Amino acid sequence: MTRHPDDKSLANPDPTKTPAASTRAEIAPSSTRAEINAFLSEVKRLTPATGTGLRGRLIFALDATMSRQPTWDTACRLQADMFREASAIGGLDVQLVYYRGLTECRSSPWVSQAERLASLMEKIDCRGGHTQIGKVVAHARRETERTKVQALVFVGDAMEEKLDDICHAAGGLGLLGVPAFMFQEGDDPIAEQAFREVARLTRGAYCRFDPGAAHQLAELLRAVAAYAAGGMRALADLSARRDAGAIKLIRQMRQ
Repeated sequence: MTRHPDDKSLANPDPTKTPAASTRAEIAPSSTRAEINAFLSEVKRLTPATGTGLRGRLIFALDATMSRQPTWDTACRLQADMFREASAIGGLDVQLVYYRGLTECRSSPWVSQAERLASLMEKIDCRGGHTQIGKVVAHARRETERTKVQALVFVGDAMEEKLDDICHAAGGLGLLGVPAFMFQEGDDPIAEQAFREVARLTRGAYCRFDPGAAHQLAELLRAVAAYAAGGMRALADLSARRDAGAIKLIRQMRQ
């Protein structure tokens, strides 16, 4: 890995250890349109994310273990959509958080330009290892204790930790009013249980998308970026501009 000089470690990785090869089974694709619609529907109950004139702050967290390489590449392309949608609302600051290997879990500086985030992501390659979702959630809590974070977005496909530990961290994040939007690629049932619990405990939302479905992930990321930057009013503005994801959300809100 080419480490960016501003990257902050969330752990103490041992450079002498060789990352373990991924042992997860291949995830079978599944139909997820109904689940995406359900996710968009859940967002409607959330309160506006920011005050007038304030920039939203969003933590964009990804599993960077070996099985995630295709989706990591997709996220590199799609992250610009988050900034593009948020810029018309008032702006968005994003912090990248990722884990890989056995103990490596890092966060980037807060950035306000899509090009800057893309540059950070391009320097990271996926490696075999284990999930570290608990560290990601705990980090989001520490960040919002310093300065309010409007949302945590996590994209992953597995969970290999103690669920109670993750739930403990999620409960703390929920008490601070930071919703976690948990996006699962594939249909691993253990991951689904964990992701749903994190979403429930933080009053966020869970959604599953097909492996390799860039359009589904793009729709979800745009919706959360709009929420983080300006709340429900921002989603209505996106709908007026004929944004497909926002239109679907607004239609469900009116049902």
